[in-house]
Amino acid sequence: MLRIEVAYLDAGCQFLVRCEVATGTTVAEALDASGVDAACRIAWRSLTVGIWSKPARPETVLGDGDRIEIYRPLQVDPKEARRRRVEKARRAQP
Repeated sequence: MLRIEVAYLDAGCQFLVRCEVATGTTVAEALDASGVDAACRIAWRSLTVGIWSKPARPETVLGDGDRIEIYRPLQVDPKEARRRRVEKARRAQP
């Protein structure tokens, strides 16, 4: 048996489940079994997933201690968000 975690976070749902799965379990099998779709009202197959911040495919076989993370699409490009913050800070200076 392997010990894993499944994590998902958005404004409406915080999901973190620790569970044990059989050796040879894939990312897809673990996510389906975790119940994250129903708990957070998402379709994880339409989102990007990873293991410890590194992209992973649904057929990736899990290892002991893996943390599967489900990533939401970016709302704003990080560079654009930084530009906006800098511009706002400049306008706020006397």
